Amino acid sequence: MRAVWYEETGPAAQVLRLGEMETPQPGAGEVRVRLHASGVNPSDVKSRAGLRGPIAFPRVIPHSDGAGVIDAVGEGVSPARIGTRVWVWNSAYRRPFGTSAEYVCLPEVQAVPLPQGTSFEAGACLGIPASTACHAVFADGDVTGQTVLVTGGAGAVGHYAIQLARWGGARVIATVSGPEKARAAQEAGADAVVNYRDGDIANAILAANQGRPVDRVVEVEFGGNLPVTSAVIGDGGVIAAYGSMADAEPKLPFYPLMFRHVTLRMLLVYLLSSQERARMIARLTAALEDGALNHAIAATFDLADSAKAHETVESGRLIGNAVITIP
Repeated sequence: MRAVWYEETGPAAQVLRLGEMETPQPGAGEVRVRLHASGVNPSDVKSRAGLRGPIAFPRVIPHSDGAGVIDAVGEGVSPARIGTRVWVWNSAYRRPFGTSAEYVCLPEVQAVPLPQGTSFEAGACLGIPASTACHAVFADGDVTGQTVLVTGGAGAVGHYAIQLARWGGARVIATVSGPEKARAAQEAGADAVVNYRDGDIANAILAANQGRPVDRVVEVEFGGNLPVTSAVIGDGGVIAAYGSMADAEPKLPFYPLMFRHVTLRMLLVYLLSSQERARMIARLTAALEDGALNHAIAATFDLADSAKAHETVESGRLIGNAVITIP
């Protein structure tokens, strides 16, 4: 099979290699997926660059997310799964071989049926961006009638969080950094959009919610945004944070948050329990089947252009997801 791999960490153009590898065979309890698309996420790029520690295996095929068709099954897996369109998750998490290849073998639970109306390219965005958004929005229960603040509303996770919260019956306020990103958040369905570079953002968020505090926050930058989120979160509210790059060790305003009975949820989608994963997948599947999700695929690349795909993600300029197509 054709695959892209690296055997040392470093710049994409220097370490990524395209070549032929032996086509894998599924083991007991596994399926083999003929991949049609592979998602390129910031975590994949950081691992290849060495920002997540030394390389964990002698050879790594990157990318945790992807989508394709099951073409073979191992012992103990029903042959009826052959021919099923699926999206996959955690393909490269604590595993050497991810989705930047023509085939991947993995436990059958990690191959989730892909609704017929969802493309393979969209399916390659579900494992990290959409799953993170879905868990952040719904892990603490339904959001019907609530107000959800989505910070970084034009990001890959934020884009899905806006849509999922709206689908769940919430009013959504999104924060962004400029007009182009504001348009992206509006197109995703945000009821109000606030530019966090303009004036008093906390008061702007409250004003966008008729002066009321918000019920939940889907937070891309916990530390950097803490002064704002702690000012706008309401009694019994939830801050669900999946990043804190600007301030990795923030000082926590404990008593102001405690006296509002606020829940702080730190989430890493790779580590969801089996029960959390099942609930999240059920919600995500229902949203897909309802046609509630549009997929912001900002750029597509051929497998041979994987280094360019990594460099594009590293640039931070994409408004949406990067996907590698594998004909």
